[in-house]
Amino acid sequence: MKKLFPSAAEALKGVVKDGQLLAVGGFGLCGIPEALIDALKGSQVKNLTVISNNAGVDGFGLGKLLETRQIKKMISSYVGENKEFERQYLAGELELEFTPQGTLAEKLRAGGAGIPAFFTRTGVGTQVAEGKELRDFDGETYVMERSLVPDVALVKAHVADKSGNLRFNLTARNFNPAAAMAGKVCIVEVEKIVEVGELAPDDIHLPGIYVHRIVLNANPEKRIEKRTITEKAGV
Repeated sequence: MKKLFPSAAEALKGVVKDGQLLAVGGFGLCGIPEALIDALKGSQVKNLTVISNNAGVDGFGLGKLLETRQIKKMISSYVGENKEFERQYLAGELELEFTPQGTLAEKLRAGGAGIPAFFTRTGVGTQVAEGKELRDFDGETYVMERSLVPDVALVKAHVADKSGNLRFNLTARNFNPAAAMAGKVCIVEVEKIVEVGELAPDDIHLPGIYVHRIVLNANPEKRIEKRTITEKAGV
């Protein structure tokens, strides 16, 4: 099975469609598939429901798709760094399924593991639990959460071999493996492609069985979300 594609646009061709459920890896701007997001914008698909910890920032990452109104609903755990996200939600222009961060990660992990639902204490007694099944275990109340199985997962890794085995770079691993495992189709953007066998087995973070398409983006921008500088005396 051919997994290598010459561009992000080609990798998305025939896969992404209007109205799909997508999972996009990353945490803030760390580990986001920049080229795939740009190609998704260029595809002009719309009415998307997107699973992502947040939605990038204004004008970058998933923020680009908010500006073009290609996203109708976000399933996220954090809004704060994106003013357009906040504005659209408060204006009733964007649906939001607010999900605790650990629950969001587990919903993706469970989806990839073939587990349809699970119970957690997180959210009990809050709006998160409204309309969901509650059950007691050992004297504690738990809420049932359904797993997430997106139509397409867009993922960023550091290195892939030609079979799709992946290695992630430090904290850029974040939501990416869970998103990759959960997606019915997984498209991965990488900075380097090597031959099969060049990655030592212990260096492989995600096996290629989960990866369907690979595109090379050797020089991503990797924009810093927020830079904090401490002034030092005498500098």
